Amino acid sequence: MHLSALHIYPVKSCRGLNVASAEVDAHGLVGDRRFMVVHAADGLFLTQRTHPRMALIETELTADTLTLATINHRSVTVSLKSKIENQKSKMSVTVWKNIVTADDCGEEPAEWLSNFLGLPLRLVRMGEAFHRPVKPSKALPGDVVSFADAYPFLVTSEASLADLNARLTEPLPMNRFRPNLVVAGVESYAEDTWTRLKINEIIFRQGGPCARCQITTTNQLTAERAKEPLKTLATYRRDKTDPTDVNFGANLIHETKRGTLHVGAKIELL
Repeated sequence: MHLSALHIYPVKSCRGLNVASAEVDAHGLVGDRRFMVVHAADGLFLTQRTHPRMALIETELTADTLTLATINHRSVTVSLKSKIENQKSKMSVTVWKNIVTADDCGEEPAEWLSNFLGLPLRLVRMGEAFHRPVKPSKALPGDVVSFADAYPFLVTSEASLADLNARLTEPLPMNRFRPNLVVAGVESYAEDTWTRLKINEIIFRQGGPCARCQITTTNQLTAERAKEPLKTLATYRRDKTDPTDVNFGANLIHETKRGTLHVGAKIELL
């Protein structure tokens, strides 16, 4: 049982990156969902749920910069080194039920996103004032999360996707589910049952199943939508507590707040 893939998504709901290794900090994988697109008027977060064209926004992340680009659309680069010292550059933004303070990334990325998606938008990032705890029902002291939906990590397995694809007319790639960690060498849906696990020096605990939304029905290369995989998942993966949810993958909370993960790392169940 080992990690077969690692993914980070620098901007919430934009295209992600496959990486060979990644550092872990208190919020999860370094570089994962540290940026978010929000409505300029009220700071409400934007995702592929309502704007599937976000899937077309490619991200490139270095130690110093974040670059956004799309086919036939000029790129824009944001410096990661510049500090936001002006209080006017801080925004109150909303991600689900959380209202948090974020740093506004300026006019250039705001104009770029607004032009591409067709409405007034801002790009914000986590700054020194940012604090967002994991939901109280699952959290321990010190458990925090980035702009991710609710948890620092999402894990899926190759076997679970293979089982799903065996039920579909046309197989789907793993990017429909936007996981951070992909596991090989386990049976399908084994991740549902894990209570605690260890990868390298990092210990994780179960955060519960991941209820899936229409982002899974969005082709991550074309932004086109269809009915699958939600239609098929609904036939056999309904949540036992809330039958309106269909699950694929599991949320994880890391108890070890610093470390490194790499593709090929062995996984130990605790």
